[in-house]
Amino acid sequence: MTGRHALAYIAAPRAGTFPPDPFCLDKPRAMSRRCELTGVGPMTGHNVSHSNIKSKRVFLPALSPATVRSDSLDQSFRLRITNAALRTLDFRGGLDTFLLKAKDEALSPRALKIKKQVKAKLAETTAA
Repeated sequence: MTGRHALAYIAAPRAGTFPPDPFCLDKPRAMSRRCELTGVGPMTGHNVSHSNIKSKRVFLPALSPATVRSDSLDQSFRLRITNAALRTLDFRGGLDTFLLKAKDEALSPRALKIKKQVKAKLAETTAA
């Protein structure tokens, strides 16, 4: 018997209480190392020495906090995005066009909420 209930066969007064579940969603979580717009996250690979010895390492994305402005909402949003995503925003013409073309699977919940607001605002202006 292994895991969380390894002591389940012992009487309750002797076993005490079980430690809290590590996968509980009630507690605040640490900030993720993932781009909010592109979904780029940490990747694994090898450090290769001169003698070709490989040791595991993690490639972290170049995240930076950026304030990006939505033209349709006339509002600024502070997002944690990669430097490549910032260049892509400039290339595509702003946050609104980037969000409308982006797939929902790559976007963070905050970015999805902004995308929903932008879609609603554009539908409102085209209907009027």
